[in-house]
Amino acid sequence: MGDRSSAKDVIEQRQLTGKAGQIVGVLAVLVSLFHLYVAKFGIFEALRMRAFHLGLLLPLAFLLYPGSKKSPRDGVTRLDIVLAIIAFLGCLYVGLFEYERLVTRWMYVDPLTSLDKVVAVTMILLVFEGARRTTGRPLVIVAAVGLAYIWVGTFLPGKLAHAGVSVSKLLEHLYFTTEGIFGVPIGAAATFIFLFVLFGSFLNESGAGQFFIDLARGLAGGTRGGPAKVAVVSSALMGTVSGSAVANVVGTGSYTIPLMKSLDYKPAFAGAVEAAASTGGQIMPPIMGVAAFILAEFVGVPYIKVCAAAALPGILYFLAILMMVDFEAARTGLVGLPKDELPDVGAILKEGWHLLLPLILVLVLLIQGYTPHFTAFWAIIAVFCVTMVRKETRMTPKKIFKALEAGATGAIMIATSCAIAGIIIGVVSLTGLGVKFTSMVLSFSAGRLPIALFLTMIASLVLGMGVPTTAAYVMVAALAVPALVEMGVHRLAAHLFAFYFACISTITPPVATSAYAAAGIAKSDPIETGFLAAKLGATAFIVPYMFVYGPELLLMGEPLAIMRVILTSILGVVALAAGLQGWLLRKCRFFERIMLIAAALMLIEHSPVSDVIGLVV
Repeated sequence: MGDRSSAKDVIEQRQLTGKAGQIVGVLAVLVSLFHLYVAKFGIFEALRMRAFHLGLLLPLAFLLYPGSKKSPRDGVTRLDIVLAIIAFLGCLYVGLFEYERLVTRWMYVDPLTSLDKVVAVTMILLVFEGARRTTGRPLVIVAAVGLAYIWVGTFLPGKLAHAGVSVSKLLEHLYFTTEGIFGVPIGAAATFIFLFVLFGSFLNESGAGQFFIDLARGLAGGTRGGPAKVAVVSSALMGTVSGSAVANVVGTGSYTIPLMKSLDYKPAFAGAVEAAASTGGQIMPPIMGVAAFILAEFVGVPYIKVCAAAALPGILYFLAILMMVDFEAARTGLVGLPKDELPDVGAILKEGWHLLLPLILVLVLLIQGYTPHFTAFWAIIAVFCVTMVRKETRMTPKKIFKALEAGATGAIMIATSCAIAGIIIGVVSLTGLGVKFTSMVLSFSAGRLPIALFLTMIASLVLGMGVPTTAAYVMVAALAVPALVEMGVHRLAAHLFAFYFACISTITPPVATSAYAAAGIAKSDPIETGFLAAKLGATAFIVPYMFVYGPELLLMGEPLAIMRVILTSILGVVALAAGLQGWLLRKCRFFERIMLIAAALMLIEHSPVSDVIGLVV
């Protein structure tokens, strides 16, 4: 469920060998076992739980991610060990050693001790370093600018100015409350995001990933442009497990991209199809990207409600890519796989049907109203149980150890991203920047919703190019979303709007993380792959506007109105795909393509008049 920053900035995780690898592996397993324990027997108080979570994962960031390109890749330095120990003790200071004093003192009234201040400064610096190692420099730079605003804000003119914040109050706010590092993002990561990452690891070890690829190949492989459709369908299925664009690219692209290239698909197009399809994994329920869980916390609704609202937009996204691929195949004469290379769907389901049961259980428990961490815990147990059905999928002790280790190491980047995002949120809440930014957006847009939406879109895309999806969404949610809500946009729709654009920033050039990953597999030009991926995922740039102007797309409203919006949205998606690819029933002329795109745009605003005009066109 993790996401990555720019490929140029992210340093790859170490591949530890020998005793170092064994020790770190055992530590990672213990981290997973701790989270399983508290999920079963009860989550700790907010500040304590969040401190323990960061205290277990931040040290692993120093042990598994090198500090520079010159650092060893197969071993750990003494400095890394020292930083890991300090990070562990610094979090225990809050969650264990001084917990009772910290939760009973008068906040912002009782002064901090000298040791409090030393610990706070040290841990803030370690969070910055952990984030730099795991996510790259852009997010660290954004957070540093936020901290700088604390001091320079008093000298700025107009609405950007603030009254000033003392160093003591800043340290207290950022490290000893649940408003900074230990805020909502790390809270979501500590309670249920970690468990869903672990759930994905168990499913991966069970062979579910290969099952989804084989199923997609059997369902779509023989159709026009079949290999590309296999990439789309398998990425949609894998997205229900990973919720990560880059993870999808690596997981399914290693098979689908070579397959497309073998049937004369251009390398850049093959990579673009996989990148665009994999990006949809973050917006495809039931297990969406990490930011979706935080979104539910921000909006204050059950996660299942977010899933329900995101279902139709997610389906529209994948339908659009399927249509783009189909029209491209028709235009260029690309064919499907030979029949003798297609697997038997019946046989695949017969052998792997049991791997679908944990996903069904997730949906059932969430619909029944159970908490996400309760759901994730029992879903993990379900994976272990159902794999016993067949010898090939059985979870051996070695597989269990590997899944537990992979779950913890996969959550490291999420923890560091959420921690440093908490610093940014802390600065926003401490200085009142959020209210000021909302006022500025309202003023700049002159109360016009389309302009405010466009500004929010640009902010999400630009931030998402340099930082992980989670951090990009969190920052936009804190700054720009309140302005949309004040202009009458439904709260859930406003947050989903920012979330969607933060997700699709991974295929938006010039820094398109998913496209870079796909280009690496396809051996194509990353920029060309990124632009093609953005073209294939063009519908994702329009769907958010659809559900802002037509909340019925989020299943809000009367049944008949919902049905009308669904129908017009589907037609709009098909029209847009046809217009962009230049093919519908046959090759489209230039003016026909313009009319198809115009019709699609008219179907965005779901008023009866615009729908009729769009349908007529």
